[in-house]
Amino acid sequence: MSKIVGIDLGTTNSLVATVDSSIPLVIADAEGRRLTPSVVHFPALGAEPVLGVAANRVRVIKTAETVYSVKRFIGRRGSEILPEEKSVAYPLDSTGGGAVTIPIHGKNFLPEEISAEVLKKLKRDAENYFGEPVTRAVITVPAYFNDAQRNATKKAGELAGFTVERIVNEPTAAALAYGLNRLHERAKIAVYDLGGGTFDLSILELNNGVFQVLSTNGNTRLGGDDIDNRVVDFLVRTVKECGGPDLKMTNDEFQMAGEKPFVIRNLSLISRLREAAEEAKIKLSSETEVEITLPFLTPEFSFKCKFTRAELETLSRDLIMRTREHCLRSLADAKLDAKDLDQVILVGGQTRMPLVRQLVAEWFGCVDFEETRGGIRLGADYHKAKGPQLNTSQNPDEAVALGAAIQAEILSGGFQNVLLLDITPLSLGIETFGGLMNVIIPRNTTIPVKAGEMFTTAVDNQRDMLIHVLQGERERAKHNWSLGKFTIEFAAAPRGVPRVGVQFEIDANGILHVLARDIASGKQKVVEMKSAVDVDDTAVQQMVEESVEHAFEDLAARRWIEAKLKANELVSATRKALVDCASELDSDYRERVETALKVVEATLANEDAQTKIGNPKQLQADCASLDEVTKPLAELLMDKVTEAMLKKRGLV
Repeated sequence: MSKIVGIDLGTTNSLVATVDSSIPLVIADAEGRRLTPSVVHFPALGAEPVLGVAANRVRVIKTAETVYSVKRFIGRRGSEILPEEKSVAYPLDSTGGGAVTIPIHGKNFLPEEISAEVLKKLKRDAENYFGEPVTRAVITVPAYFNDAQRNATKKAGELAGFTVERIVNEPTAAALAYGLNRLHERAKIAVYDLGGGTFDLSILELNNGVFQVLSTNGNTRLGGDDIDNRVVDFLVRTVKECGGPDLKMTNDEFQMAGEKPFVIRNLSLISRLREAAEEAKIKLSSETEVEITLPFLTPEFSFKCKFTRAELETLSRDLIMRTREHCLRSLADAKLDAKDLDQVILVGGQTRMPLVRQLVAEWFGCVDFEETRGGIRLGADYHKAKGPQLNTSQNPDEAVALGAAIQAEILSGGFQNVLLLDITPLSLGIETFGGLMNVIIPRNTTIPVKAGEMFTTAVDNQRDMLIHVLQGERERAKHNWSLGKFTIEFAAAPRGVPRVGVQFEIDANGILHVLARDIASGKQKVVEMKSAVDVDDTAVQQMVEESVEHAFEDLAARRWIEAKLKANELVSATRKALVDCASELDSDYRERVETALKVVEATLANEDAQTKIGNPKQLQADCASLDEVTKPLAELLMDKVTEAMLKKRGLV
């Protein structure tokens, strides 16, 4: 059977790793490089693409034909792409609600097709290492990748010739790489993962060799690329101040200035600035000042300037600070304080930045960054260290790939005492009559998981049921995200008679499968929720915040809708009973029932037109009064039913 490799398909760099003689290692390519830049250059239509380092070099002069950071667009619709995300040097078609495409040489490439080329290169590197075909892989994704993004990543693997055995969250893979399975029982770890294009913060707990994710929070639109963009903007301003070209001028402005040929060179110059910005950022992790030199930006202008770590930190501090709220939310979701953690581990190349390490240590109160003098830690409480340890023992660029390799070895049966469990970050359910969301799998449920409920009809002679799958934390269906809809048919019957079982299954890759089965006929439908809706992480956080902000309002809405449904059912049943028993009711009793009915109907009519919420307590009280008044009517109906049944059996 083919070896299973672990792959970190990154925004900036990608890696392939394996476990050899129980030792995880990153596989180097023919040139000895372990990191492959996630860059693909297409020299011509039908020609073999140029990959990795070679493509990164060509990127400076062949900007429109060289694709980078495509992970930001994988599995997303064009309408979801923000304007600032479109500032890439290659063409990007993100119009409308369809998938993002990259038009090059007359062909529209999907992001997963670009990623597949990177994966093919990693596949070749692994095959060269093993000397045999490699067809199975574990691929990592950011913890907050939604269903569509996970499916697109899996498709990229399949296009590259892999059978994707498992899609694993990057932070949970990193925990394996750090060897945290050797910590004490119930140890709790925070994984701070800031890569090129994404950020995740996950809280994990170790129990009997089992890693369980207690909570996860993140942003798939925040990473080192954003810091690069800030540095590029800084350099653009500096170039202009030094008498160079204004690289941010629009095409129309260039044409008005009579510089039409320079419009084509503009993207190339921006690409050169971006390469210089990234190189300077990396150097400033170990140095306090670097010199940026760009000779002959134009035939008449060369650029040189000094760039300090302090300037870099000023440009990027607010971006790094944006990760703090995700850290706090993840701790809150796990119902923990920072002092409850044992370790905080850093993952992703951007965590090499001293400012990142300093801020993370401050936010989590890590003992490593408390002030010490003469070997004595300053502070109260007998100078004892408090707070979690900031663990930087692993190469942050390689940790995720190594963890994926360990997970691959687990699947191969190589490691028997470690199990990796992920969670679903938002609740999943379906819309029920009245516009409410019925939760089937709650938020933060460990996956893989399978859960279901039985549903019935609310209308007589209903012939089908719409299964509207929702994701979110609000009570009303309209306030949550629609993942997809499908219909299950069944024989017409009175309301409440048909039984439809709905089952949700989230597989080990975090992909949702929905089954609906008519119990009477056994007829069923199974639908895999793929790319019906793309959900970005900012919206995820907004959903959680809104669920808290509107908690009382939503609860009132649910109580009202549930009370309203019961009231409407009671009113309908009572009016039907009045018709069925008309000849056996005296006028005084009928009037009492009618009066009670009008009171219920009046309360129903007092629903607020804007909020669609009424007074559930008053409605429940009015329904209780109607119940009390109609007890003789209910007894009369029961007598009629009993008499009819006895006649049918010939007993009377």
